[in-house]
Amino acid sequence: MKLTADRIIDAGMAVFAQTGYHGFSVRQVADRLDVHAGSLYYHVPSRAALLQLMADRVAGQAYEAGTAALAGLPAQAGWSARVTAQAVALRQSIRQHPGGAIMLAGSPKTLSPGALSLMERLLTTLAEAGVPPEHRGTAADTVLSHVTGYVLQEQSEPPAVPVTAEDGAALHRSFPRTAAAAAERGPDEKFTRSLDLLCAGIGTLIRPLSEGAPSGEPDGRS
Repeated sequence: MKLTADRIIDAGMAVFAQTGYHGFSVRQVADRLDVHAGSLYYHVPSRAALLQLMADRVAGQAYEAGTAALAGLPAQAGWSARVTAQAVALRQSIRQHPGGAIMLAGSPKTLSPGALSLMERLLTTLAEAGVPPEHRGTAADTVLSHVTGYVLQEQSEPPAVPVTAEDGAALHRSFPRTAAAAAERGPDEKFTRSLDLLCAGIGTLIRPLSEGAPSGEPDGRS
């Protein structure tokens, strides 16, 4: 079968799922494809370039999922619902790939078109909501970092030493509020509630219409 960039990315994703970031190498990908490592360098010049292509695929899938989620919202949906739809789609997309959170976390630094598209659309949503330009980048980065961090915890390895029932009871006695907070909701509900809190905070930055927008900056609202 002809060696293509898509085949290399497919193999890279499979290897990454087994090895993680630090154990990942181009040679392992070549072994999986049963080719010499040198053959891969025609398509991907380095390990970093391959990781970028892999992260870009995950981000691209997340962008498409976000497009579908936004299309499914009612016409009267507000900006916070649009932010939430994008964040939920991103989380679901990352979770489909073992180690996807680590892979995606550094993709903006490598100028991944997929990751930059996620950021651009989120910035547009915030601009249309009326978030001032000096706060948009921080707000968007906070939302995206929260999603990748949340999934990173979900995809982390279980403790090397299992927690016994006795250990759990002792932790409940020592840290009752933390134990109660950890047990009160499932991960999906916790995630959506965390987005509610983030959007509530971002909402405090939005200027009332009576204040108007800065000179030369449209307020993004009709």
